[in-house]
Amino acid sequence: QVQLVESGGGLVQAGGSLRLSCAASGRTFKTMGWFRQAPGKEREFVAGISRIGGRINYADYADSVKGRFTISRDNGNDTVYLQMNSLKPEDTAVYYCAASGAAMVTAMKGGTVDYWGKGTLVTVSS
Repeated sequence: QVQLVESGGGLVQAGGSLRLSCAASGRTFKTMGWFRQAPGKEREFVAGISRIGGRINYADYADSVKGRFTISRDNGNDTVYLQMNSLKPEDTAVYYCAASGAAMVTAMKGGTVDYWGKGTLVTVSS
């Protein structure tokens, strides 16, 4: 049974930092990433990272988080991290871990997701 378990959400002041983690179990995925959904808005892509041939292939980000968020991956234990710096109130959302068998992040960015985590809430106060 596949599971994606997120952790690391919470309340932080604007300008602060948080680190999200997502541990996958049950199978290995070529691409893992993060989406978020703010109240009243659609779920949107945040960041993704692909692995091919046992090493990191490519990472991509939504324009709104480039330069502030960094995605990384521990291939040994199938865990993906999202380091979020310089947080803004508009980053407030439920953040969902995503996993896909697709080889490239571009596919996930376009909505190709095989499994979702349950989500972790990030609240940024002004």
